[in-house]
Amino acid sequence: MNLARLLVLDSLSCYHKVGCVDGQIAAFLLAMSNSAAYENDNFAWFARKIPSFVYVDRIVVSAVFRGLRLGSLLYEYLFRYARHIDIPLITCEYNILPPNEPSRLFHEKFGFKEQGTQWVANGSKQVSLQAAEI
Repeated sequence: MNLARLLVLDSLSCYHKVGCVDGQIAAFLLAMSNSAAYENDNFAWFARKIPSFVYVDRIVVSAVFRGLRLGSLLYEYLFRYARHIDIPLITCEYNILPPNEPSRLFHEKFGFKEQGTQWVANGSKQVSLQAAEI
């Protein structure tokens, strides 16, 4: 992702947190509210089915800083934010074909449950569409 795309996503987001370690950007999370004007197949799937949610567009942790619980901290802060604004669900997706086992295990830890699946990227990937109650 280039800077221009990051700026577009940031402008659409309701929540954007950056984690730093020793002055270096180590991780970030971008999330959109259900009312965002965001064109994305997975976001659209949730928007058709769920009236109120926050969608995790991406969570990124630099390989250099993995193992420091940064991803977990970012999710804990996101859940706190959603509770504060009375949003009942956090939604996201992860690949099931090709499989992304670390993401599955990470999201399971936070109580995410599959709501459905869909093929994306011109049929080259299948995702599990997930939601966690606040």
